[in-house]
Amino acid sequence: MPAPHLHITIGHNGGPPLEDGFKWGDAPIDVYYAWKRAHDDVWKGIPYHTMIRRVKLAEALGLTFEEYTLEILFNGRYLQAEDTGRIAEIKAQRR
Repeated sequence: MPAPHLHITIGHNGGPPLEDGFKWGDAPIDVYYAWKRAHDDVWKGIPYHTMIRRVKLAEALGLTFEEYTLEILFNGRYLQAEDTGRIAEIKAQRR
């Protein structure tokens, strides 16, 4: 049942008002859903064993799973213990 203060017209589904804007901002809705799907594919579509392997490798380097995975995604590199300079850069970027 819609809130009594709303003026409902024909074709209105009784949903909440949208004055606050959309969660996808000013971009077209298809762009939002394309990015959402890509994000889910990267972070939620990782096979379980791959995720566990990355967690262990990240911990061995002193990084988080997210930091380690982002390095793979952005730079195409699987960090090794010898990559001390890059690991230090990543750690320095932490808040």
